Amino acid sequence: MIKVKVEGLNKNFGSLHALKDINLEVREGEIVSLIGPSGSGKSTLCRCIHGLEHAESGKIYIDEELFDPKDKEKYAAQRKKMGFVFQHFNLFKNKTVLENCMLAPVSSGLLSKEEAEKKAMMYLGKVGLADKKDSFPSKLSGGQQQRAAIARALCMEPEMMLFDEPTSALDPEMIKEVLDVMKDLAAQGMTMIVVTHEMGFARHVGNKVVFLDHGEIIEEAPSEEFFSHPQSERAQDFLSKVMFD
Repeated sequence: MIKVKVEGLNKNFGSLHALKDINLEVREGEIVSLIGPSGSGKSTLCRCIHGLEHAESGKIYIDEELFDPKDKEKYAAQRKKMGFVFQHFNLFKNKTVLENCMLAPVSSGLLSKEEAEKKAMMYLGKVGLADKKDSFPSKLSGGQQQRAAIARALCMEPEMMLFDEPTSALDPEMIKEVLDVMKDLAAQGMTMIVVTHEMGFARHVGNKVVFLDHGEIIEEAPSEEFFSHPQSERAQDFLSKVMFD
C-alpha cells in the first residue's frame, strides 16, 4: 500500500523556488532517506508532507486520500497518522518528560490521563528514558531530549514517522543513541521518512534514498544501489565529499 504520494509539488519562499515539481511515493513499511546538500529542499519536502508548510501547487495523498487543508476534519485526522520529530527537539521546557509525552494524547481527547501516563511510560521505556520521567528537558542531554521527543511522537500512535534531521543538533557521541531508537522503529516495520546527513543510516537502515539538489529530485534508488552505483554526476560528486570509507 502507498502511504504517501506526492504529485507535482511546488513550494516557494518569496523568490526562492524551494521545491520544483516533486513526485514521490512512500510505501507502507518503507524507510525513505531524503539526502542532499544544505538548502536542497529536504526539510521543506518533509514539512509539506506533514502539513507544517503548504505548497503553491501539486497534490499530496495520505493512504491514497487527498491531503487537503480545506477539508479540515479529514486533514486533521490524516495529520494524526504522522509523528514528526524536529531537529531541535521542541519539548516544552516547563513540563517534565512524562508531561511532554502525555500532553497531546490528553489534550486531543485521544486518551484519559491514566491511559496517557501508561502509554507514555511504555514508550519512555522503549527509548530508555523511564528513569527520566520526572526530569525537565534542561536536565537532559541532547540525545536524551531527542529520544524524549521520539517517545512523545509515538504516544499519538502514528502510522508513520517523519524525522527532520533528528541528529544534526547533537554532539557526535549522542548521535548513536538516537539512531539506535530509529533502527528499532525500522525493525518494527514503522513507515519512516528521514531527512538526514547520516549516510550510514541511509545506506544500511533505509530502503530507499531520494537525493535532492536545488529543490529537485535528482536521483531515487534502493539504498545500497544508490551508494554503490549512483547514476547522476551530481550524486557521484556529493557522495565523494560525504563518504569516507
